[in-house]
Amino acid sequence: MVARARRKSPSGFRIALARPSVRHEQAFLAAMRASRRLHAGFVVPPTTPAAFGEYLARFGSRRAGVRNLGFFAVRLEDRALAGVLNLSEIVHGAFESAYLGYYALAPHAGAGYMTEAMVLVLDTAFLELGLHRVEANVQPVNVRSLALVERIGFSREGYSRRYVKVGGRWRDHVRLAMLSEDWLALRRRALAVLEADR
Repeated sequence: MVARARRKSPSGFRIALARPSVRHEQAFLAAMRASRRLHAGFVVPPTTPAAFGEYLARFGSRRAGVRNLGFFAVRLEDRALAGVLNLSEIVHGAFESAYLGYYALAPHAGAGYMTEAMVLVLDTAFLELGLHRVEANVQPVNVRSLALVERIGFSREGYSRRYVKVGGRWRDHVRLAMLSEDWLALRRRALAVLEADR
């Protein structure tokens, strides 16, 4: 099953997910400029109009059967962008799997918005897209990012040496995964924590 084009955006207590579009370009690029120090060494996000256009071409499609879906975590109180989450290399059939990439945006990092956004994205992955597995790969020195996926309930599965080239360097990553059956068991606990924190 694939995402429906005109479905209402998933919304939580403080965050809604928005699909990337050209209307986000100025706010997105401003957030990338403000987040340079936060992202240094961990992610190389689009920082120019041309790069944002390439991001939209890859993650912004609303066609059925796409392999990549992007989401912006948008604060309900003021519609400010708080983070980016991407499901990439979505494969159906015997695999039913995707990779999850994500990054917070300044000045909203550390406020719990990404936890809520990740709950919404995992609901999309498992309950809407019907995936069986979502994998996240995190640099071992990125303590906050590891804490986020482990707080949600991802399980560590391994260590991949020199796995992804980030900022011109091959970097080691910890490999973590969430299975659909894990999510169904963990979802209620995750929602309860979010409600208590709001």
